[in-house]
Amino acid sequence: MKKTLLLSIAVFGVTAFASSNTFKMSLTQDSVVEGKTLKAGDYKVSFENGNAVIKQGKETIEVPAREETEASKYQTTSLMYQDQGNLSEVRFGGTHTKIVFEGAQPMNSGQ
Repeated sequence: MKKTLLLSIAVFGVTAFASSNTFKMSLTQDSVVEGKTLKAGDYKVSFENGNAVIKQGKETIEVPAREETEASKYQTTSLMYQDQGNLSEVRFGGTHTKIVFEGAQPMNSGQ
């Protein structure tokens, strides 16, 4: 009984840890990330080995990105675009986390 309980706690802990690095975003328009087109819709985003892994249903793309942590939490999830639908950055609401796609130029947060 004790082994089963410990195993259950260990499995739950791994599941909770794995899911804590997965974020959700909704695209209201077709967008381009690193030359790859994403149709409008809901996506799950995770960060693995220097890549953003973007999933919608069975479709998955991986693009070079960096994960950054800000001092204060973002109030809402925000999508930052550069010219004509090129998604450059995603700021995840309720977290300190943003993902910046590697081909994107740095965004000036003062504008």
